[in-house]
Amino acid sequence: MPEESIKHIDFTELAKTAISQPLVSNIYTADPSAHVFNGKIYIYPSHDIDAGIPFNDNGDHFGMEDYHVISMESVTSEAVDNGLALHVKDVPWAERQMWAPDAAHKNGKYYLYFPAKRANGIFQIGVAISDSPIGPFLPEPEAIKGSYSIDPAVFEDEDGKYYMYFGGIWGGQLQKYRNNKYAEENEEPLANETALRPIIALLTDNMKEFAEEPKEIKILDENGKEILAGDNDRRFFEASWVHKYNGKYYFSYSTGDTHFICYATGNSPYGPFTYQGIILKPVIGWTSHHSICQVEGKWYLFYHDSSLSKGVTHLRSIKVTEITYNEDGTIVPINPYRGILNK
Repeated sequence: MPEESIKHIDFTELAKTAISQPLVSNIYTADPSAHVFNGKIYIYPSHDIDAGIPFNDNGDHFGMEDYHVISMESVTSEAVDNGLALHVKDVPWAERQMWAPDAAHKNGKYYLYFPAKRANGIFQIGVAISDSPIGPFLPEPEAIKGSYSIDPAVFEDEDGKYYMYFGGIWGGQLQKYRNNKYAEENEEPLANETALRPIIALLTDNMKEFAEEPKEIKILDENGKEILAGDNDRRFFEASWVHKYNGKYYFSYSTGDTHFICYATGNSPYGPFTYQGIILKPVIGWTSHHSICQVEGKWYLFYHDSSLSKGVTHLRSIKVTEITYNEDGTIVPINPYRGILNK
């Protein structure tokens, strides 16, 4: 929920009625990318800190410096903070702002994908590698060639191919790109123009590079037309994620300034995807970011809110709740606060 809307909320009462509680409270964590590796849950979140930077639309106050990996034996067991996995000072090409990461596993190696700003203030995406799902991770000396913007999410398809989805507007800088090229004069489209599209690229066999030029993904409305930039309740903002359910690809994402996690479905990892609805209604805090993971035959939404920090947007806490599907494959929308908000 936007910060201006939380002034009169009783956070003690809110915590009692939330559908889930923070998984860890020793540090602030956000943007949880969850996976099951070798029968155990591993969550790769951002590590929120108070960097002392004033709030702005570019997200400069999100000054994260490192990553910790959280592990769980099951969705009901204690979540364990496994300590420092990677710090920005150990990444040769990166200067600041280690934002939302993701991870993948292949042939006994674990790959941590992360965005960070170079010294010139431009985001790129890098990869760090470990023999363990909890790290420590050794970063490659350079960012992934051709990468840009934020929020990498890696999807392993049933044929063994791995795809990276990425992109985010405003502070994520996606609005500055057209056809994979940066230009400072570029801005968001007008309200009646097609919304900016998320990006996909197939990864190489060694998981370190793009195997193709990044491509844009179309998100369509119920009439087969692309979502417009002014359709703030449905247009892509950031936080791509893909999972597969009953043979369909589910592309989910955040709408940013309207604070929904939405989803669209399609028949290919490249889309096009047709908008289906809301997964998660607004949470306390400006951002909403998630992942979807199957654990022991059930599906779960990993997400965050700012209730533990009493509404401080850049001090968030990761949570988890079960997802349920209707018979037609649509997802039952989730209200995170049992009716106090989002009625």
